[in-house]
Parts: sequence; structure tokens; C-alpha cells
Amino acid sequence: MKPTLFLSHPTCQLHDMGDTHPESPDRLFAINQLVQKTDWDEKLIFVDAPKIDVDWLSRVHPKHHVEALMELSPREGLVSIDGDTGLNPYSIMAARHAVGAAIHATDEVIAGDVKNAFCAVRPPGHHAESAIAMGFCLFNSVALAAERALAAGMSRVAIVDFDVHHGNGTVEIFQDRPEVLVCSSFQYPFYPGRYDTVNRPNICLTPLSAGSDGAVFRAALEQQWTKAILEHQPEMIFISAGFDAHRDDPLGGLNLSDDDFFWVTQFIQDLAKQTAGGRIVSLLEGGYDLNALARSVVQHLNGLID
Repeated sequence: MKPTLFLSHPTCQLHDMGDTHPESPDRLFAINQLVQKTDWDEKLIFVDAPKIDVDWLSRVHPKHHVEALMELSPREGLVSIDGDTGLNPYSIMAARHAVGAAIHATDEVIAGDVKNAFCAVRPPGHHAESAIAMGFCLFNSVALAAERALAAGMSRVAIVDFDVHHGNGTVEIFQDRPEVLVCSSFQYPFYPGRYDTVNRPNICLTPLSAGSDGAVFRAALEQQWTKAILEHQPEMIFISAGFDAHRDDPLGGLNLSDDDFFWVTQFIQDLAKQTAGGRIVSLLEGGYDLNALARSVVQHLNGLID
């Protein structure tokens, strides 16, 4: 059996937007600590993520936008992009390693060298629109990974997003690209309130009311995502894996449990086996209660490996 690839990089832990910011380096420390304590029986292999070439970012983000973000990067201290998002001296480098993880994972899965992959990286990416960095996100890593698969010759891919916050950036980037299916489940109404009512054949939106539990979540995905993915027949599936829909998360109002993240991973895995030869690349997005985040990531990995 081929292993699952686990990608991260130490630089991703140097991106820091302040001591009280929820999207903190402690998120990766918590994940890595529990993952390293878990016996994977050689089914999980660990790789340092490469740093993506700046030119590749322009596949999704206009060159002037990338250059403007890089010019904002401080030599010391913190620079704010908006009320939620900031740069320290390591932020751009961390974001380039996050994208590099997604691209390298995509290449390895397409090559057939690994079964699937999970990228434990930060900053996250799914709120980053083509020319707007926002919501803790600088570059849209999952969108860039999907572009990599298309550049490699695939004709159809899917991105599925189960973060508590809607993946507005991913929808904005691909809403007029019928070769890319985007499925997004999210609390509604809620942040960011952008691109959450888009009506396109390749956009499948699954808004959930505050307080929705695992039963509601599972029923909605089974009804909506199954149909969308089987009709689209993607050759590869990308996951924006947000764990802030957990009942313990301080930033969300959904009530998922650890088991729900194992279930959704196996649900996506089953669909990938039917349509995409099992090819999956998953990227960390949200999740801000450290214990719930680490446990949920382990459940996610168990689902990818199983």
C-alpha cells in the first residue's frame, strides 16, 4: 500500500501576527506534537515543503498584487493588511512554503509515488481572492494546487472545503472556470460574507445554520456534494480542510465532533476512488482550539490512510 504524504516546514511556524491572534504558530506545534506521538506504522511519510517560485503565484494572483504584498513585507515588526491579517518578516516566506507544499504534494500524487497528501502549513489560503489578501490568508494555496493539476494535463478537478468559514477566494478565482468544481460547506450567515450566493454550475454551496451538528452536516454533504462530484467526474480532488467547525472552536458556531472529520475524509475518499483514482491533496485551513485541532487532524489523517 502506498503511503500518505505529510508536508510541513519550520518557516510556517515563524509567521506570527501577534500574541493574541488566533491564527498562531501554536496551531502547527499542537498538530505536529500529536501527529509525532501517533504510531502510523510507516503509512505516513514526512517531507519538508519546498518554497514555491514567485513566478508560479501569478497563475492565480496578478503579478502586481504579488509584488505589492512582497513590498509590504517588513524587515521587523508587524504590518497590517486588514484588521485580521498581517505580515511579519517571515510571513511571505511561510506562504511560499505553504504553496510549495501544495504544489509538491500535487506532483507526487499525480506521479503515483504516494496515495494522497496532507499539507500542515500556514498561513491558510482559501479566503485569498485573486487580488485581495484577507482572512488570515495571503496566497490561495489550494487554487494554485488545482492550477498545477490542470497544467499537468488534467481536464477536470474538484476543490471541497469544509471550513466553518466560506472559501470565498477559491470561489472568486474559479467561478467562471467550468473545469474546476468548488464545493464549500460553511456557517451562514457568517464571515466573510463574500461570494456565498454565487450561482454557477461548477459552484456547489452548502450553507449551514449556526448550531448545526454532525448529522446535519453529513446529510447535507451526502445530498449535495455526492451529486456534484459524480456529475463533474474530477480527475483529482483537493481539500480545504478547516477544523474550526468543531464544537470546541472559539471562532465558529457549528457543532462538529472529532468523528465528523474522520467521516468527511472517508466520504471524500470514497468519491475520489469513484472518480479520481483516489487522488487527493488536502491543505490545512482553519481550526483554532489547539486540542480539538490536533485531534481532528489526526482523525483526518486516519481517514486519508484508511
